[in-house]
Amino acid sequence: MRTVIYIKTDNEIKKNAQKLALELGLNLSDVINASLRNFIRTREVYFSSIPKMTLELERILGPIDEDIKRGRNLSRQLSDSSEVNDYLNSL
Repeated sequence: MRTVIYIKTDNEIKKNAQKLALELGLNLSDVINASLRNFIRTREVYFSSIPKMTLELERILGPIDEDIKRGRNLSRQLSDSSEVNDYLNSL
């Protein structure tokens, strides 16, 4: 037996979710049902205030990681606030 669940969400969120689901060959109902099945199977809902690294952010940070590995574009290590002030005043 099928049933209907009514939820309230931002119109923009719904449109973006529908668009992405369509790109994956799904409809929004399929996505929500898969999420509910996963919730039942794992008994988990994951929320985090810590942002998850996105591919875009990884792309931006990639060159910075490379600089750190090669020791380029780094300032020297500072141990206290007076060293920080002296360093910034010297720039």
